[in-house]
Amino acid sequence: MRTTGPMAEKKKAGRPGRKPPPGVKKQLLTSMDPEIIRRIKSAAALRETTASLVMEQAAAEWLERHHDGKK
Repeated sequence: MRTTGPMAEKKKAGRPGRKPPPGVKKQLLTSMDPEIIRRIKSAAALRETTASLVMEQAAAEWLERHHDGKK
């Protein structure tokens, strides 16, 4: 049996999609009500921004209101 050529090439692991830009940001996986997710994505699109940026801003505002200890 021959193991070289196009059939022997390994497929890349992982899911297709955009890769985050290089930098200091990290991913946070969370679960939310599907309707809230839909509304966040819709509102972000209307403002020509990303759901990720909307959530980052919301988290920063929440931390500010709840005195997270960083000032």
